[in-house]
Amino acid sequence: MKLHGCTALITGASAGLGREFAQQLAPRARALVLVARRTDRLEELRAELTQRRPELKVHIHAVDLSKHKSVSELCGWLEQESLAIDFLINNAGVGDRGPFATADFGRVNEMAQLNVVSLTLLTHRLLPAMIAGKRGAVLNVSSSASFLPIPGMAVYAATKAYVTSFSEALRMELRGSGIRVGALCPGPVHTEFDTVARRADDTRQATPEFTYVPAEEVVRAALLGIERDQPIVIPGLAMKLAMFLVRLTPMPILRFASGLAR
Repeated sequence: MKLHGCTALITGASAGLGREFAQQLAPRARALVLVARRTDRLEELRAELTQRRPELKVHIHAVDLSKHKSVSELCGWLEQESLAIDFLINNAGVGDRGPFATADFGRVNEMAQLNVVSLTLLTHRLLPAMIAGKRGAVLNVSSSASFLPIPGMAVYAATKAYVTSFSEALRMELRGSGIRVGALCPGPVHTEFDTVARRADDTRQATPEFTYVPAEEVVRAALLGIERDQPIVIPGLAMKLAMFLVRLTPMPILRFASGLAR
């Protein structure tokens, strides 16, 4: 799928990777639909993008996708505005660092709703129109955490395992339909994610700096992956190698290594 002339919907567009997706798609897209909770940030981003490219149509919609019925509200608004989406970027997500036993369950529920339920429902609502038009793409922002269980991030890693598995299965179902599906599985990226996810009782050691990949590089790799119809995109040489080894390693060895690291 060529991204030139697409109408892309980006969730979690107000910061981090979502904002970077908007900036990199702005020169190529016909229209962007930016979705996030913070209206002020969305308006600021729209002003920045349209100043750079006045002919670009940028629509914003403030909604909290972790809340019940928020996806239906969003889809109703899309219908009202006659916005036909042919590139869905399910980027919105939240994490939680710290022991599961001491987690605030409200936060756990919000994470499951946003990372899993809302992503699935939004895809379900927008996919039939793409299939009917025989053109479109779905990019699900997962994580390298999806490839293995992570103590201290148990629920987050589990939700991302769902996202990667869901993306792979959906891709198989849609083979020959003209719809591309890919999962972006980055390692650490310097965004607001760590600040929001970290709790006071998180005792995990800091992630080595060499594993971090700039947001610009992550998004560039993701968009290229959609254009090349890649099922999984893991940006950064260090993370590619690490995840290749992790996916080849039997679970008993991973359990043993995890025990040594604690």
